[in-house]
Amino acid sequence: MNRTRSSLNKKSHQPTTRITRSASTQSQGKDPEPSLYGKQRKKQSDSGLTKELSQMSVNGQDGFSSSNGSHPENTSRTPGVRSESEAKPRSRGGLASVVRLMKLGRCKNVVVVAGAGISTASGIPDFRTPGTGLYANLEKYSIPYPEAIFNVDYFSNDPQPFFSLAKELYPGRHRPNYVHYFLRMLHHKGLLLRLYTQNIDGLEKSCGISDDKLVEAHGSFATASCHLCYTPYPADEAKLSIMNDKVPVCGFCSATVKPDVVFFGEDLPQKFFLNTEDFPKTDLLIIMGTSLQIEPFASLVNTVRSTVPRLLLNRDAVGPFQKSPLRRGDYMELGDLETTVRRFADLLNWTAEIEELMTREEANLPPLVSIPTPVPERSDSPMMSEVSGGEDTDSETDSKSSGSSHLSH
Repeated sequence: MNRTRSSLNKKSHQPTTRITRSASTQSQGKDPEPSLYGKQRKKQSDSGLTKELSQMSVNGQDGFSSSNGSHPENTSRTPGVRSESEAKPRSRGGLASVVRLMKLGRCKNVVVVAGAGISTASGIPDFRTPGTGLYANLEKYSIPYPEAIFNVDYFSNDPQPFFSLAKELYPGRHRPNYVHYFLRMLHHKGLLLRLYTQNIDGLEKSCGISDDKLVEAHGSFATASCHLCYTPYPADEAKLSIMNDKVPVCGFCSATVKPDVVFFGEDLPQKFFLNTEDFPKTDLLIIMGTSLQIEPFASLVNTVRSTVPRLLLNRDAVGPFQKSPLRRGDYMELGDLETTVRRFADLLNWTAEIEELMTREEANLPPLVSIPTPVPERSDSPMMSEVSGGEDTDSETDSKSSGSSHLSH
C-alpha cells in the first residue's frame, strides 16, 4: 500500500483528495471541457463586466511582441486541434482594457497564477527557456534527463543533484524584484484574493505577501521531512547539512531527508485545494511568467467563469492563449515581464507607491546569504544525523532500495 504525506498528516481536516504533480500537460491552444464549476454554472446573459469588455477599444494598444516568436512544445495533442503553424496568436493590448476595469472597481477578487518567469529578474533562471533555462544547463549534475532533478524516485537513489541545485535556490540567496512588489501592491490595495505560485524560491514571502494570501503549489524550503516516511525534520538542520554538502538522514528510518519541495509523483500541499473556493469567486485572473506545462497547476487557468477576464503577462503565448482568435475577455502582453509589469503599474498610477514600498522593504531585508565552504566532517562526532554526499549507511541503502516500491509514480 502506498503511503502518502496526506494520509500521515495528523492535522487532516477531512477525507483528502490526492493530486500529484505531473509533467504531462493539457492540450495547448484548446480550452478543455467544462470543469466542475462549469457544470454548476447557469448560462449567463451578458453581464455588466462582459459589456464593459465588449465595448473596450484596443486600437493603438499593441502589446509587446515575442522576441523570438517561439512557443513551448506541446507534450500532448488532441485530434482536431489546430497546430501552431495554422494560426499563431498575436499579442493583444490587454493592459489598457484590464486597467480600465480595475479603475472602474470591477476587479476586487484578483487571483494571480505565477511561475518561474517572475523571478528571472532576481537572477534565478526559469526552467524552459532554450539556452538559458535551468533544464538547459544541468549537465554539471550528471542526470539522465532534465526533469530527473525533481523526480522522487531518482532522488531516492541519488539526492546530490537536487541538493546541489537547492544550494542555489535556498531563500536568502536572492532578492525580490519589481514583479514581486507589484504583487505585494495588489495585496496592499486589498485586491489580491490569492497568489498561486509554482516557485520554491520564497521571494513572494520575502517581499511581504502574507501566508494567508499565498499558495506555494509546489512546496517550499520552509519545512523539511523524510522523503520516505515523512517524519518531520528541522528545516534549519537540513539546510545546514545541504549547504555543507552533506545528506540529512531521517532518525526514524534512515532514509534521506529533503526540503518539502513537491517532486513529480508527490502529493501537492492541502492548501492547493483552496482553488476550489477561490476560482469561482475570481473577477480577474492574471497569469504571469509560466509555461503552463506542469499539471495540475496548468489547468487552474481554465476554472474561472467564462465571463472573467484573463490577462497573460509572459514571454510567449501559452496554454489557451495559443489559440487564435482568443476567447472574448482573454488578453495578453508578450515580452520582457518586468518591463510589462512596470508599464502595468504606470497605467494604474502605482509606480511611485511601488518604488517607495521597495525602498522601505529592501532596507529591512537581511544580507544575502553566500554558499559556505564545505566543513570537513568530524570523525569523533558521537552521533551522526547526516552522512557526507555519496556515502550511504547500510540502513539508508536498505531503506532507499525498498522505498521505490512505496513511492508514488
